[in-house]
Amino acid sequence: MNDGKAGIESGARITSWLAARKQRPLTCSIAVAVLLCCALAHAAVPATDKAPKSGITLFQGATLIDGSGAPPRPDMDVLVEGERILRVLPDSQLDPAVRAKAKAIDLRERFLMPGMIDAHVHLATPPNRRQAEAILRRDLYGGVTAVRDMADDLRAVGELTRASLAGEIPAPDIYYAALMAGPDFFTDERTGQVSVGGVPGHVPWMQAVTKATDLPLAVARAKGTWATAIKLYADLPADLASRITAEAHRQGLLVWAHATPYPSKPSDMVAAGVDAISHACLLIREPDAHVPSWSEPHPNVDLAKFRQGDNPALARLFKEMARRGTILDATLWTYSSDTAGSTTMPPLAPGSCDDTVGGEITRQAYLAHVPIDAGTDFIGDWKDPWPDLFHELDTLAVKAGMPNEAILQSATLVGARAAGQQRDMGSIEPGKLANMVVLARNPLTDLKNLKSVLMTVKRGRVYPRTAFVPLVKNDITDR
Repeated sequence: MNDGKAGIESGARITSWLAARKQRPLTCSIAVAVLLCCALAHAAVPATDKAPKSGITLFQGATLIDGSGAPPRPDMDVLVEGERILRVLPDSQLDPAVRAKAKAIDLRERFLMPGMIDAHVHLATPPNRRQAEAILRRDLYGGVTAVRDMADDLRAVGELTRASLAGEIPAPDIYYAALMAGPDFFTDERTGQVSVGGVPGHVPWMQAVTKATDLPLAVARAKGTWATAIKLYADLPADLASRITAEAHRQGLLVWAHATPYPSKPSDMVAAGVDAISHACLLIREPDAHVPSWSEPHPNVDLAKFRQGDNPALARLFKEMARRGTILDATLWTYSSDTAGSTTMPPLAPGSCDDTVGGEITRQAYLAHVPIDAGTDFIGDWKDPWPDLFHELDTLAVKAGMPNEAILQSATLVGARAAGQQRDMGSIEPGKLANMVVLARNPLTDLKNLKSVLMTVKRGRVYPRTAFVPLVKNDITDR
């Protein structure tokens, strides 16, 4: 059965997926990528005409949804200096001297919330700079201020990351993973697409590992790509996954894992101590006494046992995830019928786990107090003017039954935790980055109000929605 998805994801749809794709070459090797791309970096769309300057900006009089779970607070001020939030206080308590010297942006009758985070994207499988910049532009002007890239050609992703941080392109901040998997995975054509100039499985951002691998060296090579995390993908036994996780944590990296990396099962990944597991639909292997290896056939699973949201094996798993704080990266939208419009993926096969079953699994996780982020793992049509993330948020509401407040926390504070950035983003509080979204209407009453974006603030830069340049047909060619 199919229990893997888009980007660098697994499953029975791979054969059809491969037939639909064409290999796209890369332009530079890792040795020269940074120098060449820095020299040639461009900004076809101006990032902003309101970059942060010295002095204080006052975002004045907003109804504040600060991301902590506290009720909205009216008539609140947020003082920003440079990239960071200086103070958050009621407008009535603002010192007149500060008010007089600050540059004020009037937000009365507006709603101010933290910038959102798409916790599962693929920006370079294969590398396509025009498409990546278009997606990132659409994200930023729709209120997404950070994304978590779940393994790609990191030469391309690294340059996008640098260009975003430098303000050369309008884009969210990018936090990304270097992939590790067993040798059998690297027959997948996509690993060649992201390793052009090298040998799949033998480049720092995509490494084949075995029990004989020098793990301190392998993790150090991955860390040298400026990755935030290691992604455990496939063909990994439980003991090896545990050893990789321990070494990655020792070297200061997070570990993000497929929920079922074959032959390991979800409880193996949780016991290994990974920080997040991806794909609610991969949790269907948890009750199985035997999980096949990556290269063996993956038989269908009886999905009826998950449709009531009370599976006993998952109850035990979720109890342990809640105890540890392990994040579920559910990615429900990518299992929906929307993928029928994909140019690279065939529709879900009959009998596959879909967004309905995945939604019930996610509902059970939510009720068990498992932290759930919001990640897409799919790309919307070029005609859609809003971030892909909005589809995932809607699916969490409709299919998983999560309340709006919890969904917004998934898209902000939990997403920040998933990316390892909770000290800098995910809520509006002093000391954090000034990553915020201004809305005309309250998103807590209706998630559709997220489409009332007036401006996005990222690292203190203001991006008015009116400056958004809509995508055109050829901006997105691989979805």
